[in-house]
Amino acid sequence: MLESRIEGSGKPFIIMHGFLGMSDNWKTLSGSYAEAGFEVHAVDMRNHGRSFHSDTFDYNAMALDIYNYCLSKNIERADIMGHSMGGKAAMFFAAEYPEKTDRLIIADIGPKYYRPHHQDILAGLNAVDFSKKPSRSDVEDILKQHVEDFGTRQFLMKSLYWKEQGQLGFRFNLDVFNEKIENIGQALPEDVVYNGKVLFLRGDKSAYIRDKDIEDIKKQFPQAEFKDIKNSGHWLHAENPEDFLAETLAFLKE
Repeated sequence: MLESRIEGSGKPFIIMHGFLGMSDNWKTLSGSYAEAGFEVHAVDMRNHGRSFHSDTFDYNAMALDIYNYCLSKNIERADIMGHSMGGKAAMFFAAEYPEKTDRLIIADIGPKYYRPHHQDILAGLNAVDFSKKPSRSDVEDILKQHVEDFGTRQFLMKSLYWKEQGQLGFRFNLDVFNEKIENIGQALPEDVVYNGKVLFLRGDKSAYIRDKDIEDIKKQFPQAEFKDIKNSGHWLHAENPEDFLAETLAFLKE
């Protein structure tokens, strides 16, 4: 069963993080949603955070995980939000289990296929040799050789933890990511149509959802709305949390 952080009371609201992330990435926003009257379930997806590791890693499995999570928590129907990988998983979930899905929010990802583009990040992660018992600063120095962006390095460092005294490790399942990285870009099948209400949010500096993609997205999500979050890239919820919160709450409460 997936691990999660649950707070607040009211209508269930499930949040799914992106690739290499964890529920803790949503700590601040989760609190804001809880204050707004939602029972927030920020989950750790399979092979991430404190959730279980598995050799199976694709969106059909992730969607089933969320379904089983709903059953375990007696959630009849929920608002669903996902960022990047979590957004793609949310699309698969809504398509497979529309009766469990109320409002759907997809943050900076489309249903189309995306080619693997995390090579530098994976190279940095694979360059860390934990058998040498590196310190946190040693790990960051190694990542710095492959990942120039400070924010991305800090994001990756959040998954670093002490497995035991003197021994660090990553919480995510790097071995499976190396083997199954192609699955992260998996497209939603073209014959899938989801007729519920859905909001697609784009970072105005991001290229994950282009204007030319909108027509195709609307074929699969006829009720789709689109909003741009100003002064943000792919990490729109972290780069402009105020506007992100305002747009999502307006959609959830309309």
